[in-house]
Amino acid sequence: MTTEAGTPPKTVPVPRAVRAKPSLGSRLAQAVSGGVLRVFLIVVGLFWLVPTIGLLLSSLRSPTDMSASGWWSVLGKPSQLTFDSYQKLLENSDITNSLLNTVLITVPATVLVVLVGSLAGYAFAWMEFPGRDWWFLAVVGLLVVPVQVALIPIAELFGKLGLFGTIFGVVLFHTGFGLPFAVFLLRNFFAEIPRELLEAARLDGAGELRLFARVVLPLGGPAIASLGIFQFLWVWNDMLVALVFTKSGTQPITVALQTQVRQFGNNIDVLAPGAFISMVIPLAVFFAFQRQFVSGVMAGAVK
Repeated sequence: MTTEAGTPPKTVPVPRAVRAKPSLGSRLAQAVSGGVLRVFLIVVGLFWLVPTIGLLLSSLRSPTDMSASGWWSVLGKPSQLTFDSYQKLLENSDITNSLLNTVLITVPATVLVVLVGSLAGYAFAWMEFPGRDWWFLAVVGLLVVPVQVALIPIAELFGKLGLFGTIFGVVLFHTGFGLPFAVFLLRNFFAEIPRELLEAARLDGAGELRLFARVVLPLGGPAIASLGIFQFLWVWNDMLVALVFTKSGTQPITVALQTQVRQFGNNIDVLAPGAFISMVIPLAVFFAFQRQFVSGVMAGAVK
């Protein structure tokens, strides 16, 4: 192509795109987003597991070895490992009965909170009834009520009803104090379900119970799993409520171990395996449902 005078046109140089200099924060984020961050998280995870590993190795040593040296010495002397402490633990009826009591308290308290909380969360999210918003505000207000305030009044009430010192009374207490958080969590999660999906199910003839069981529950699986893990850990590790509302025959593992320390302060061969079992069960539950737990925690973060 030529100009009118027959001379080739002049090429105009195009300036290169000026790249913005990355800020210090972005450069640090890029630096730690790779291998450095992974190494850091692995180190933190190993430090987090040190008490658990130490308790496990202590539970596999004899009382003589534990009094002579720390648990880390077993790394150089594997011959110290023995299952005698666990055998002695199984022969201790107080510990075994308390472990069974813990299961009888934790499982019903978790199931009831998940079941009732799911039904109430669905009702507050998608059902119309008089005073729905005010009732929900009242439920949210119960979140700020501390457990310590209700110990004495409920203990007196349970005493009049004949529930004090029973496993059923402890289950009722944990269920009552777990429901406000359960309703709040599940109501907010269920409210994010598309309305069109529920209306389509109603047009197909689904009633409220069928809609709840076939549509809402499958979609709310991550949030329900997260709630179940939270409730299970809270109830399993509880000692305050158990100290107040249980007796010698209904004590959970936390109170039984505390009693063993108070009565027989030097029976570490029973305390170490008992403490490890009481700790490893909730850890196993958490790791078994960790994928659902993460999904439930992240639910609602991205629309």
